[in-house]
Amino acid sequence: MNLAARLLNTGAHALHAWLDRVGEIVPGTRAAARFGSFGAASCIDFPVASLVNPHAIHLGSGVLVGRQATLSVGYGPDDHGVPERALVIGDRSLIGARSSLTAHSSIEIGADVFFGQNVFVTDASHGYQQPDVPVGRQFGPHDPVSIGAGSWIGHAAVVLPGAHLGRNVVVAAGSVVRAGEYDDHAVLAGNPARVVRRLEPGVGWVGSDGGVRPVLDHDPLAVPDAP
Repeated sequence: MNLAARLLNTGAHALHAWLDRVGEIVPGTRAAARFGSFGAASCIDFPVASLVNPHAIHLGSGVLVGRQATLSVGYGPDDHGVPERALVIGDRSLIGARSSLTAHSSIEIGADVFFGQNVFVTDASHGYQQPDVPVGRQFGPHDPVSIGAGSWIGHAAVVLPGAHLGRNVVVAAGSVVRAGEYDDHAVLAGNPARVVRRLEPGVGWVGSDGGVRPVLDHDPLAVPDAP
């Protein structure tokens, strides 16, 4: 690579890094002011794929939304009947890059929830039973979704209308979670997702095959106290 090409390459990367930094949506920006609420130290990375009706979207404090994410409420920017708190993301939650959250009635994500990349969550789907109407025009009923505090939603997982996940639930990568109630401390996997492991107090983490994993009583990432 000649000198001119190297300089152009360096300049392009510097410009890209500058755009990433100045394009972030953070408290105090005009874009953040359009949200229903936008907590302290929260950030939506640049570029955003789509923001629809942000006045009905509420971010807690310390939330991080990865680049090219979609946060959408309703059926378009001209949908004036959307609920006031249709999409709520709790404190310190992380939404992975290219994830898509599309709310029509209610999607509520608790505090300290972590998404992998390319996660899709929706509270509405489409019907198919009218044979002469395009499926895309057969809007299904709205069915709220909730994801409990401390949960982990793996890469490319899908959470469908009517799913209610408890606290500290794990959804394995690529899983499809259908409508239903899922208890605290459950591990879900598959398409459709099913509970493959759950916490049983006094026993441990019991798998669907009967195997038991121990309960850890410490944080493996915690910094030990100085001597």
